[in-house]
Amino acid sequence: MHLPLPALRAFEAAARHSSFRRAAEEIHVSPSAISHAIRRLEASVRTPLFIRTGPRVHLTPAGETLRRHVERGFAELARGMGAVTADGPQRLRLHSSLSFATQWLTPRLPAFLALHPGLQVQLATGVDITRFNADQFDADIIYGLPRQAGLAVLPLGEEIVTPLCTPALAAQIQSPADLLRLPLIESDNKLIRWPDWFAANNLNTPPPAGPRFDRSFLAVAMAVDGQGVALESTRLAEREIADGRLVAPLAGRATDCRYVGHRLVCLPAALRHGVVRLLVDWITAELHLA
Repeated sequence: MHLPLPALRAFEAAARHSSFRRAAEEIHVSPSAISHAIRRLEASVRTPLFIRTGPRVHLTPAGETLRRHVERGFAELARGMGAVTADGPQRLRLHSSLSFATQWLTPRLPAFLALHPGLQVQLATGVDITRFNADQFDADIIYGLPRQAGLAVLPLGEEIVTPLCTPALAAQIQSPADLLRLPLIESDNKLIRWPDWFAANNLNTPPPAGPRFDRSFLAVAMAVDGQGVALESTRLAEREIADGRLVAPLAGRATDCRYVGHRLVCLPAALRHGVVRLLVDWITAELHLA
């Protein structure tokens, strides 16, 4: 069977972007060229692949089936090209949760790259689920548990979650109950939140009424600005703690929560060699996991 590779490339880009226009921008052709290519492809398979609704397009069930096969096919082609291209730079395509990338990973990336001068790192962040079968990324640092079966999972060690604030606010805090008089900054997506911490310290309290954020790095930044007390991982706030902008006012006087919040996940084969192995060995040493 003849494989219309240009049309399949247009189809894959349009499916990924849900837009003929954005697919055209990526491939450097006109939107009408994308539309014509996909119409020819639909005529070839004799079934509609997209539902067209204004500027956005959506895959039909047949289109979704074809997308999965096309993604796997292009991924195999990319791996094949990489296998025979010996003089190109090594590249690590890494996805990470936003707060981990902002607070812990990016400050350390220069040291990692210094160890591997020929390595390029492509880092993306967000809450989207990494599809390893689409060959988008080599590894992902996630918050919580993986949602895809069959992945290799490296827990990134235990984190301590404790109240953090400026030294000026800390002067007002002698016991867990003192926190109830202050603005408590809430991280909506944290697995451990204020009710959990208060319960660990034998206090039943209503939900905090302070500012709310959906990312830990925002809660840390607000605490640094003196806007309240954040309940955060000391790992994600280690720079702010190290330079004295944040302190743990109840260290040694209250029970902190401990948990494994972050994990590195990848396909099992990637752990055996290559750029993911370099990352795993480095991050294991940095976190003293060995």
